[in-house]
Amino acid sequence: MSKKVIPYKDSELGKKEQVTEMFDKVSSNYDVLNRVLTFGIDISWRKHVVALVKEGNAQKVLDIATGTGDLAIMMAKADISDVTGLDISPGMLNIGIQKVKDEGLNGKVDMVIGDSEKLPFEEGTFDAITVAFGVRNFENLELGLREILRVLKPKGTLTVLETSQPTGFPVKQGFQFYSKYVIPTIGKLFSKDKNAYDYLPESAAAFPYGEAFNNILLKTGFNSSKVYPQTLGVATIYHAIK
Repeated sequence: MSKKVIPYKDSELGKKEQVTEMFDKVSSNYDVLNRVLTFGIDISWRKHVVALVKEGNAQKVLDIATGTGDLAIMMAKADISDVTGLDISPGMLNIGIQKVKDEGLNGKVDMVIGDSEKLPFEEGTFDAITVAFGVRNFENLELGLREILRVLKPKGTLTVLETSQPTGFPVKQGFQFYSKYVIPTIGKLFSKDKNAYDYLPESAAAFPYGEAFNNILLKTGFNSSKVYPQTLGVATIYHAIK
């Protein structure tokens, strides 16, 4: 990122600990607010991620920063037989565990607590790894990506879904207004953590999206990577191969 963005500017905790605290606080209404703030479009973005994973015939998949498990559950429902969801926030993960149980997916989706920068898996474990709206929360982006590379099998894939910044008029101006004013206002009305919905758009704006992030993937050691802008550039999918 061009600058370090943290949830709590007056805290002495590191970014990783702050992000954990923040997501624990917002976990109870995160799903509802996420649907409202994206107008539900994020569901179609996740479907595109699942399609890319299935193109590679992956059956053992790790979903990092799984949160409440939306993407992990979607992959399991798409007949991916072995899905692990990993998150650093116990609050988010507990909701995800209940959702997996409610969907009857116990045994098909395993939800585990873990740090994206120190993954608790052996080298070459997974056919594919996904991260939806999580890489911008990594404290050390390149370290997290190297860890992902380590636990991927040769020719395994990494598919990242992340917010980005539209560049064309008037979408750019409209998105900037929405991110700066609408998201924080709605978030502060309905969230238990008043800082979270300032941090989320700030971290998105600071993230090196598009070709900049694609170049980081290649620098980290991935052999190839493609960029798929979504919905006029408000989000981007990156599909990289080890």
